[in-house]
Amino acid sequence: MYLKSIELSGFKSFGKKTELVFQSRISSIVGPNGSGKSNVAEAFRFVLGEQSMKSMRSKKGEDLIWGGSPGLARANRAGVKVTFDNFTRLLDIDFKEVVVERIVYRDGQNEYLLNGTVVRLKDVIRLLAGANIGGSGYQIISQGEADRILNASPKERREMVEDALGLKLYQHKKAESERKLEETGVNIDKTKSLRREIAPHLNFLRTQVEKIEKAREMKDELAAKLNDYLARENAWITQEDARLLEEAHAREAESKTLSHRLTELRAVAGAGKHGTSKSSELHEKLQAREARLVEVRREGEDMQRELGRAEGALEANTVTVEQIVAVPHVRQFARELDSTISDIEHNDDISTVRTALSHIRSRIKSFVEGLSGAAPVTSHEAKQQVEELTVALVKKKHEQEVLTGEIDTMRKEIARIREASFAAERDVIEHEATLREAQGKLNNVNAARTGIKSLRERFEEEVREGVALAGVALTGWERGEIPQGALSEDRSEQEKRRKQIERLKIKIEESGLGNGDAVVKEFSQTKERDEFLARELIDLETSASKLKDIITELEKTIDEKFKDGLKHINEALKGFFVKLFGGGEAKLTIEQPKRRGPREELDDEDEDFVGEEEELYAGLSISVSLPRKKVKGLEVLSGGERALTSIALIFSMSQVNPPPFLVLDETDAALDEANSKRYADMIKELGSKSQLIVITHNRATMAAAGELYGVTMSQDGVSKLLSVKLEEAERVAK
Repeated sequence: MYLKSIELSGFKSFGKKTELVFQSRISSIVGPNGSGKSNVAEAFRFVLGEQSMKSMRSKKGEDLIWGGSPGLARANRAGVKVTFDNFTRLLDIDFKEVVVERIVYRDGQNEYLLNGTVVRLKDVIRLLAGANIGGSGYQIISQGEADRILNASPKERREMVEDALGLKLYQHKKAESERKLEETGVNIDKTKSLRREIAPHLNFLRTQVEKIEKAREMKDELAAKLNDYLARENAWITQEDARLLEEAHAREAESKTLSHRLTELRAVAGAGKHGTSKSSELHEKLQAREARLVEVRREGEDMQRELGRAEGALEANTVTVEQIVAVPHVRQFARELDSTISDIEHNDDISTVRTALSHIRSRIKSFVEGLSGAAPVTSHEAKQQVEELTVALVKKKHEQEVLTGEIDTMRKEIARIREASFAAERDVIEHEATLREAQGKLNNVNAARTGIKSLRERFEEEVREGVALAGVALTGWERGEIPQGALSEDRSEQEKRRKQIERLKIKIEESGLGNGDAVVKEFSQTKERDEFLARELIDLETSASKLKDIITELEKTIDEKFKDGLKHINEALKGFFVKLFGGGEAKLTIEQPKRRGPREELDDEDEDFVGEEEELYAGLSISVSLPRKKVKGLEVLSGGERALTSIALIFSMSQVNPPPFLVLDETDAALDEANSKRYADMIKELGSKSQLIVITHNRATMAAAGELYGVTMSQDGVSKLLSVKLEEAERVAK
């Protein structure tokens, strides 16, 4: 047995995880209508890669997920896991047990796992196709599809037979070879197109290479002329640069000397300017002294007049102090003061003391003012005044003499400073003119040196261009001697040589010699590429020829296997038909080939097939002859007769290339009791070659099974399983 178990989790009515373990060659699934039996068959289709929702009685992926009930919440995904025993390596994978799992989510996304590893649908389909297993194949007959092979078109009927004969793998290989052949044809066209594209360029490069070969002599001539020209130019530039450098050094030394001397003169002139500022200061001081002298003279004159008046007053004054002050008045004033002071001494009141002291002060002030305002000048005071004025007058005269001397000295110093400043400025102006002249000469020399530098840059550029054109042959000018007359001839001769070289360069560039190496290299590369493409084209054409041979061989193999398989199917069909009908005959025949259009789009598992135009396609037709009836066509068969014919055809297809397992969903629903027994016998016979999972209501069919799975549905709407091992029960009964 290859099919070990199938596990449903959240799939349709199986809201809880449910596992069916198959330990018998024939397993039967029974239960009342609506309990979820057919969901098991659809679970097989689902996990084996079926993409048609219609085949699983759904419109979208979400319909496959448990939708929930009052007793059990809805699921977010549905999963089906089928386990194969791969001990005999039926599946081309290095595992003793292979678990294929498919999960669908509510957003419609599907996930495929192979032994727990996420894989593509294509990987699952290819693995199962090698073992003659498929989700949409004939080995899974869903409810109501028993006569599908009868209702199918001749084209669909042929595809079913090809699938039953295990030709799908060959068709995959053929389709893959055709795809590779098509890609090879595209590559051949591309390669030819590339060769056509590079052919004109290759011819052009070949012509250019021929021109380059012819221009070698011009290259040698250019090298000789350039070596002579560059040697002369280098010698003249070197000599002229050395001469100008020496002259520049001399001019720089002269300028430095003049600059140093000018700095000194400017320092002197600066000192003169400082003297000018000093002269300004002296001038300001002079003005101040002159103003002071005028003021002193005026004050002396005032003192002289005051002295005259004082001397006159002295001669006329004979008044003494005793004549001025009255003794009784003084005594009265003294007694008043003594009385007031005595009162203060015996009084402790501070405010009273302060008032008394203030009164004493005012009294003394009044007494003194009374004496000074009423008393005349005495003779002693007049004499003292004359002496003071005489001394002050002498001081004023002395100050006048000092100021006069200072003024004379300042005037002489100002005159001297002005003369020195004028002389320094004249020297600075003369040396500035001399320095400008020297710097002008230095600038001329530097300009000449700049010109020489430009000539040197042009010379170096000419060397680079020459090397690019003439190559290593241009190094002779560095090692050779200086040509005769290179240092003494007129520069116009050298200019003539340069123009001749430029004309020769133009000719070489026009001939293609300027990038000759690049052209030759490109020609070699292009030629090598063309040769490579030619070899590649031969290889591609060889590959295309081999692919055509492979396709022819595959077509031949498919045709031979199909015809041989069809022969065996007809033989088995004859035997099954006789068993079911007690005679008669049914036969599959190949129709005449017909033209057909492009293939319809295939499902995801057939994504390697490419829709293309096929010339001829021959379908299969069924002819039926019933015993004791003149019936030749399928259209006039009754329901039971159609069911028996379909069963005979399905069983005969299974006999020729037995699949690992068959799933039959109520294919015996239309049979009466007698035919049900015949059907059960055929089930037993078929069970010796393939593992069978039979969904049925028929007791005879149940009796043929080794184990029974009963499917029930409780009030919560969840499908549940009950299992009975009939073989074990039979052994126990015995």
